[in-house]
Amino acid sequence: MPKRNILLLLATCLACLAAWAAREQGGHSRRFGEVMAAIERRHLEPANPQVMFDAAVDAAVARLDEHSAYLRGDGRAELETALDQQFGGVGLELALDRAVDRPVVVSPVFESPAWRAGIASGDVITAIDGNDTTGKPLREVVERLRGRLGDPVTLQLAVARAEPVATLDPGALPPEVLIREVVLVREEVQIESVLGDHRRPDGTWEWHLEDEPGLAMVRITSFGERTADEFASACRELAADDGLQGLVIDLRGNPGGLLQAAVDVCDVLLEEGVIVSTRGRRESGTAVVSEKRATLGRLLADVPIAVLVDGLSSSSAEIVAACLQDVGRAVVVGSRTFGKGTVQTILPLSDNAGLLKITTAEYLRPSREPIHRHPGAGEDDAWGVRPDAGFEVTPTAEASERLREWRRRRDACLPPGTAAASGWPAQPPAREVDAVLARALEITAAE
Repeated sequence: MPKRNILLLLATCLACLAAWAAREQGGHSRRFGEVMAAIERRHLEPANPQVMFDAAVDAAVARLDEHSAYLRGDGRAELETALDQQFGGVGLELALDRAVDRPVVVSPVFESPAWRAGIASGDVITAIDGNDTTGKPLREVVERLRGRLGDPVTLQLAVARAEPVATLDPGALPPEVLIREVVLVREEVQIESVLGDHRRPDGTWEWHLEDEPGLAMVRITSFGERTADEFASACRELAADDGLQGLVIDLRGNPGGLLQAAVDVCDVLLEEGVIVSTRGRRESGTAVVSEKRATLGRLLADVPIAVLVDGLSSSSAEIVAACLQDVGRAVVVGSRTFGKGTVQTILPLSDNAGLLKITTAEYLRPSREPIHRHPGAGEDDAWGVRPDAGFEVTPTAEASERLREWRRRRDACLPPGTAAASGWPAQPPAREVDAVLARALEITAAE
């Protein structure tokens, strides 16, 4: 057969294959439309088309993987808030106080309405706009605090007081607690994602450890739009300190966020090399691997670095830890990370009623090993980020709870002249409370 005919036959086969694929795809869409139409016309009770559509999309996306999702309403707003690092609210970081089953203030956001009102770490929110918070999920409490800019919200707080007050009411709160009511006006609140060891009196972060002046700690709680700029600013401030002997980057509990933020954080510390690779495919179905490389030069070039991780360090946090470990820039301390190494692309739907978040790629560390823990992967398989040999530290549940309480009190952010909640014991040194940090300090001090 002439070569020309062979090529013509091949082209014809490819065209037929493409047409078949398109027909099959169209067939699925057509059959779905037929099902929806039949339900609307023939079901005994009238069906809500939107509810039926949402349920169908939820079921379909759930079959893909655990990180793909159909987002609408609150889910969409929550995602956009986390990535933008700003929201309309009063500026409170909260946790659940299990002892009273109510939300407790971890820290007010610096210069927020809550901060200006003197709300302090340890204050318990007992009611919001007259609605009791007892037993309410933390997410519901947060939703009540957020709202339209300029709208007021009334908080009732249980506040620790200096002098115990006697009471004969057996149903009253503990005698050392004072009930306080404040009215706050919602503002646009910016969320810090890069934190230090403790606050200075002017509200800025002190990076140097209180009991270890030659060592510094930078905590990254998430990776949002401003994270890299905040991290670079901290590193530039530390670079001006000739006495700096070591840096600890704390990624424990960090759920991740924007890929580019993780890349830019690594770029602050590196001058060359691959930071992360992504394996995905084009819309045509062709597999493709792309690389993110360091470009800017590095700060703190001669400073030893330890990175702290745990089982809740995920996604972008794992990218940073894996990169700095693979290129020999840092020692990783703690426990194995979560193993979430896939890329989700956010696709807005045509009617702007929701977002489709689907997995489109996976991260590969500079060594080209995977970060993601795929279904069926065992403990001996390559996934996540393991601490360096000899630097595994896994605190007990009791020790972890003690650390959270210690950190909550240290992170208290109060307006000038406002005293901290009374009755709190003096804070012990970090080494006595945080076993993972203690191990990291040994590393940085030895190098």
